Amino acid sequence: MNKVFIIAEAGVNHNGSTELAKKLIDAASVAGADAVKFQTFKAEKLVSKNAQKAEYQKQTTGKAESQFDMIKKLELDEATHHELMAYCKSKNIIFLSTPFDHDSIELLDTLGLEIFKIPSGEITNLPYLRHIGKLGKRVILSTGMTDIGEIEDALDILIDAGTKKENITVLHANTMYPTPMEDVNLKAMVTIGKTFDVSYGYSDHTLGIEVDIAAVAMGASCIEKHFTLDCAMEGPDHKASLEPDELKEMVKAIRNIEIALGSSVKKPSKSEMPNMQVARKSIVADKPIKKGEPFTQDNLAVKRPGNGITPMRWDEVIGTIASKDYQEDEMI
Repeated sequence: MNKVFIIAEAGVNHNGSTELAKKLIDAASVAGADAVKFQTFKAEKLVSKNAQKAEYQKQTTGKAESQFDMIKKLELDEATHHELMAYCKSKNIIFLSTPFDHDSIELLDTLGLEIFKIPSGEITNLPYLRHIGKLGKRVILSTGMTDIGEIEDALDILIDAGTKKENITVLHANTMYPTPMEDVNLKAMVTIGKTFDVSYGYSDHTLGIEVDIAAVAMGASCIEKHFTLDCAMEGPDHKASLEPDELKEMVKAIRNIEIALGSSVKKPSKSEMPNMQVARKSIVADKPIKKGEPFTQDNLAVKRPGNGITPMRWDEVIGTIASKDYQEDEMI
């Protein structure tokens, strides 16, 4: 597609509620996003019972609660997947979900998902990558916490397993929530694209929308951004998410940047053509000139409007002979 593929990342901001998930779909649809993305996992297959939370999760959820207990409350069962997919269809927005284990990959494939989003945390998971690669679907690969060699390894696994390179989009990302501006390193996004000759984009965890807009201006074909109904809600990702009005502003800004980027051909635009005669200048008589007099530096000037002889031909005109009388300011 020529337009940027915008993924509104609902993630686990539904807090385990189907109704809240539907409200998130509503917000993403109203904002004009192309897709809304959730997460598909079984807590038992994703995290060990004694695994610690990330520091940002400790700050946004109860410190006494384990990562397993936090994750368990955020599972979406198969029936809910069917319900949310149908709801997305009714709202004319693509349903996406990131799988975090093999059973979840199989579930999403069975449900007919055509695009598989691989999160940063799974980019070093060879069996997982190979499983998705064998499906031959479109793949969006996030690369938070990686170096260029790890990205190369992941791409090799996906392609060797059966996914076509042209069906892969690689997203530059930083997995701190929120990401400090000094750690964004947006130029690395372009490095990824050039190094591997793949479509590239940006999965954003900064506060605000300016980095997403910059990414589009730098050639991103896909933008992913967390959003929520209310940043003050309890849960691990709400505080680093956009609220609906901000999401709408981000989509609007990206669509404007898409249009503004244009064709790369430099020529006068349709809208500015009428201004050319007004703003440009012509060669005119600086004083009365009689027929038969030579044109000189002293009796010619350059003034608006621009519908006469262009001043770029000044050297050609100097020294030629007036074929008629000219009044001051009359075009030559």
